[in-house]
Amino acid sequence: MKSVTMYTTPTCVYCKMTKEFFAKNNVSYEEKNVAVDEKAREEMLSKSGQFGVPVIDVGGEIVIGFDRGKLSELLGIK
Repeated sequence: MKSVTMYTTPTCVYCKMTKEFFAKNNVSYEEKNVAVDEKAREEMLSKSGQFGVPVIDVGGEIVIGFDRGKLSELLGIK
């Protein structure tokens, strides 16, 4: 499986939806809280050009927001 990194904030509804989707589909991921981790925030901005979360890095492919279709495609989820 591809490596997955998700940039989040604690109050983000779409982050919670993404986490639930990952849990349902047994996707392991590294979570980086950009509300408290300045290095992660800079990393996210560098990768995506976005301050909005979630930003999900799936094996180098960037997904902005909770895009079930794109995540399913990248992770091979049917």
